[in-house]
Amino acid sequence: MKEVLTYVKKYKFLIAITLILSIAIVVATLYVPIIIGKGIDYIVGPGNVDFDRIINMIVVVSVLVLITALLQWVVNTINNKITYNVVRDIRNEAFAKIEELPLKYIDSHSYGDIVSRVISDAEQFSEGLLLGFTQLFTGVLTILGTLVLMLTIDVKIALAVVVVTPLSLVVANFIAKKTFSMFKMQSQTRGEHTALIEEIVGNQKVVKAFGHEDEAISDFEEINEQLGKYSLRAIFYSSLTNPCTRFVNSVVYALVAILGAFTVISGGITVGSLSCILSYANQYTKPFNEISGVIAELQNALACATRLMELIKEPSQEPDAIGAKEAIDVNGEVVLENVNFSYVPEKELIKNFNLSVKPGQKVAIVGPTGCGKTTVINLLMRFYDINSGKIVVSGENVMDMTRHALRSSYGMVLQETWLKAGTIKENIAFGRPDASFEEIVEAAKKSHAHGFIRRLPQGYDTVISEDGGNLSQGQKQLLCIARVMLSTPPMLILDEATSSIDIRTEVKIQEAFNELMQGKTSFIVAHRLSTIMGADVILVMKDGNIIEQGNHETLLAQNGFYASLHAMAKA
Repeated sequence: MKEVLTYVKKYKFLIAITLILSIAIVVATLYVPIIIGKGIDYIVGPGNVDFDRIINMIVVVSVLVLITALLQWVVNTINNKITYNVVRDIRNEAFAKIEELPLKYIDSHSYGDIVSRVISDAEQFSEGLLLGFTQLFTGVLTILGTLVLMLTIDVKIALAVVVVTPLSLVVANFIAKKTFSMFKMQSQTRGEHTALIEEIVGNQKVVKAFGHEDEAISDFEEINEQLGKYSLRAIFYSSLTNPCTRFVNSVVYALVAILGAFTVISGGITVGSLSCILSYANQYTKPFNEISGVIAELQNALACATRLMELIKEPSQEPDAIGAKEAIDVNGEVVLENVNFSYVPEKELIKNFNLSVKPGQKVAIVGPTGCGKTTVINLLMRFYDINSGKIVVSGENVMDMTRHALRSSYGMVLQETWLKAGTIKENIAFGRPDASFEEIVEAAKKSHAHGFIRRLPQGYDTVISEDGGNLSQGQKQLLCIARVMLSTPPMLILDEATSSIDIRTEVKIQEAFNELMQGKTSFIVAHRLSTIMGADVILVMKDGNIIEQGNHETLLAQNGFYASLHAMAKA
């Protein structure tokens, strides 16, 4: 709650207005029973009714009711503004935090759960917060106001009300503790639910290809059942609040009616005063119902806020060193000295890794799945920071330069394609937004993407979605290759860059890559050994270590692990 209030503080001017208007609403609301009570006292008996005064009172009550309704509308509008601005601020901060988080956090958490925190949890939080703003101020003020007025009418009746009322708070407190844990479990399970749906829908082709439909349905039913169970318990406990507090309130009302009746009989107060105090007793207990409901909703809101705050408070990526270089003169020399790295501390991956790459060399990395090939790329790009040792690019330690300076020195084509929603032209020019249309077309021709682009409905102006729309996997990869062809970086990283392309196109692209790689340091990760035979240096990795190193002919002559991989590939 304290953390939430730091976001609310920004809107203290609006809160002050809400508070002032709430006081006006409560005063007007509490003044109405006084007028009605006096009106009852003007009805003395048959033929003895002061109609003039009663009509004046009806006019005053009508005006007060209209003013109260108008002020309530203004208060609700301001509360909406405060609530949605607060949620907008928290969402903005959560999204900005995602941009700052280290990749290890994104890799180790389900995308669906992160999305659920920013969207669903923020939505649930806003609903609880809005209810709190709408009912909390007026509820507390009404309780205080009615209590003071009841004390002015009859102290004994007022004290009886005060003594019995805390029962509803005890009940509400008991239920609130139960509901918070249930709402938190509901919120967490909703995140898992979203993650599973996103995973299954996004990989529907894989699900169908492997006949995984029944298992997918079974997994969904299991998590859906869990969500239903937690939701039912949360709603059950939260729905107990209102009837329980209403029961206590009814007891209070009955007590006031009995005590008030005896006081009227004994001449302590008038019938009009009894009517007034009964109205106040009802108004006094009503906010307890509302506040109890608010507390139940706030439990849900705070459970969701907890998950949002956990995301916002996650440690950000280590900032670039003070004085880190914004630009470097890249000649393509890369040196790795005694590099150690592991994704999790208890499981070593890369140990005492040493590598020296001369400017313009083509370095191929091969080895079985999980040996650390892609990890080396992650370390070269500083997607992950090494545990010890150092990586030097063109004579500069990568820790002494900004990540932007380092990454702008590389061009990457990965096995997984990444495109943005926009035109084909914008996607190719992603790395060089200032490129001319002629340069974009030239890059597309070099990557052999020009042919299929020309056949699209609007050619280079065809709009595609984030996942590439109706483009095939091969076409999407050609666009990513065209992007690198256009940006012409001093160093290249090709991680299974032609895995989704037919062999004939691959041969042509290899020729284009060979032209592009002239004089540039290139790192090539490949499973197909045919694509790396011309590399200057081939690193054979196993269990995070380089076990063999040399060119294709040298490694075959050694008759070691590489030779066995080559033999299997030919077979």
